[in-house]
This record gives sequence, C-alpha cells and structure tokens, in this order.
Amino acid sequence: MLSAGRVLIIPIVLLLLIGSARADLVTVRFAESASHGFLRLRNEAGKIIADGESSQRRSGSRLVARMLFRFRDGSIYDETTTYTQDRQFRLVSEHVIQRGPSFPESQDLLIDASSGQVTVKYTDKGEAQVASEHMDLPADLANGIIQTLLKNAGPTDVPRSFSYIAATPKPRLVKLEVSIAGKDRFYVGILGRPAVHYALKVALGGITGVIAPVVGKQPPDSHIWILHDGAPMFVRAQMPFFSEAPLWTIELAAPTFAAAASSPSRTEKD
Repeated sequence: MLSAGRVLIIPIVLLLLIGSARADLVTVRFAESASHGFLRLRNEAGKIIADGESSQRRSGSRLVARMLFRFRDGSIYDETTTYTQDRQFRLVSEHVIQRGPSFPESQDLLIDASSGQVTVKYTDKGEAQVASEHMDLPADLANGIIQTLLKNAGPTDVPRSFSYIAATPKPRLVKLEVSIAGKDRFYVGILGRPAVHYALKVALGGITGVIAPVVGKQPPDSHIWILHDGAPMFVRAQMPFFSEAPLWTIELAAPTFAAAASSPSRTEKD
C-alpha cells in the first residue's frame, strides 16, 4: 500500500512460473505506523487514469494497509494487506479486487499466509471461475509489502529476491529478483533529492526462461524509487497491474482545494 509514509502493496500480475532461489527476510529498521496519503496513477502516455489513496492502521499486533484506486472509466483496484513487524516483516493476508473496463477480466485474490490457502475468483470470457489451492508459502512472501521491505533493507542490504503469489489467473508462486538500477534525482519545487531506483525482474527458470523472450512472454521489469534520507520514503513505482499489461506509474499526489474553501470565513479571519 502506498502513502507518503508507507507503501502498500504493489500489484505485479505475472504469467509464468519461475525458479526457486532463496530470499532473505528483511529486518525491521523503521517500524510502520498509522498513515494516510493520496496517489495518482498514470498510463504509459503520462495521462492520469486513476485517483487513489493509501491508509494504514494498527489492529492489535498487526498492521492493516489499504490502497484504493478509482479509475476515470469507473474501474476499481482495491488492495488490503495485513502484516506483522516483530523483528522481521511477515505477511498475514492479502486481498486484491480489480474490476472494470481498465482490466481484461474481473479478479478477486485472497491469500491467507498463515494457512497457505490461496483463492482466486475471476471471470473468463464473462464466465465466473474459482481457483483455490493450498500452497506451501515461504516466510519471505512479499505481496502488498514490497516497498516497505525495500525501505527497510536500504541500498546497502538489498535482498536477492522476493517470493510472490501471482494470479495468472490461477495462483502461482513466483520469484522476483531485486537489483539497483542506479540513482535518479527528483524535484519538489526547488528541492532536489536522489532516489534509489530498484528493478524487480521475473527470474524465469528452465525451458520457460529460454523461450520466453523469443515468444514475447517475458514479463517486463517493475521499477520502484525510494528516498533513503533519514526516514525512507516511497517516491514512485512503475509496474503492470495484470498479465501482459502496460507499465502504469504510481506516484504521490497533493490535495487541491475548491475555490470556495480556499478563502477563510469571517469567523476564521476574526
């Protein structure tokens, strides 16, 4: 989930199974807490296609984060992530709903990391389908908390990979290789800061990995920019939201005020 203080979960919907390289758990260096922020979603042409918000709250020893995008065409992307941060980050559950004309098919993904039960409800050519599997889920499962993990790992201790459940539409356990693509400078007015540019690549293994680039099935790399300056901060992300999707850009948004609300009332002046 995404906000100025914390980022949710990032959706990466992939098509293919990949190798099983081990990934390390990320140690909690910057504990997450309650937050609320606003987001924009742009297409490849730079046009705003959705407005969103990200919120997070505590529920006992757990944190519940939600990211909601409302598309200009009426589509919805709604992601709720529950996780713990007792020395290391651990996913508890993930629920993702996507529907509307911006998506090829409707989809409802539910991951229960504690029991290993993964259920995907989806439509296929207009017909409702359900795929439910019990999976041996690894401790480093990163659905919904990828940016949080990168914020805490930092550029000096980058995990080699993350485990991830992808709905293809059936659930698949995949690996995302993590690397640093460099540092990119961004600006807020006259203030300039360097953001670390992380790349996440689907590591296709075996014969699938050999033929994927040839037949055009290699999923594109996803990209995340994190500011590591004191308290770490999410800056931007580029990623596909579904199989064979274009890269959409998630960025922070600043609120604007209606003209009538921008002028203080007589009481406020007094």
